Amino acid sequence: MQRVVVVDYGMGNLFSVIKKLKRIGADAVVSDSLTALETADKILLPGVGHFGKAMENLAQRGLIDVLNKKVLVDKTPVLGICLGMQLMCTESEEGNYKGLNWVDASVKRFRVNDSLRFKVPHTGWNQVSVEKESPIMEGISTGEEFYFVHSYHVICNNRNNILNTTHFEETFTSAFQHENIFGVQYHPEKSYEAGETLMRNFIGL
Repeated sequence: MQRVVVVDYGMGNLFSVIKKLKRIGADAVVSDSLTALETADKILLPGVGHFGKAMENLAQRGLIDVLNKKVLVDKTPVLGICLGMQLMCTESEEGNYKGLNWVDASVKRFRVNDSLRFKVPHTGWNQVSVEKESPIMEGISTGEEFYFVHSYHVICNNRNNILNTTHFEETFTSAFQHENIFGVQYHPEKSYEAGETLMRNFIGL
């Protein structure tokens, strides 16, 4: 069985992610060990919180170089969830920090005009529109609902990377793929059957 390593960099919903992975039968471990990452068959990058603090934590734990090698050189499949997806991008306006730069995309804060109808952070269940077929989206259809909690969203510079979009006050990218790199803005570990389907698809890549 292939080993999934959930990256522990001091931020994120690690317990719920590992619980969901175990539930679907994955051989999964939470770790910030370089050895564990070097031998991982799949990598999951979760995250909740501040973009800049997350990048600082990754750097302080010495994780960026090994992640770059695994993802960019070895082409190990990686899934970013919520903040984890945003960290894969080039930059974020949340403190004007640079990201891992795995995907040609930027991260912007929601700016709503109708603040009575649309509250930031965008929290709760919302539908996705499937924009492109991908192995990770097998069994997931337009109209499927996932659980969101976020104030920032991704803008892909290459529309071919967009897998899902979601409408808040504006339509935003809720999932992307660039080669072996996958990111979802929603929380599959909190999204019941749809989330389980996506995570099964990921560990089955």
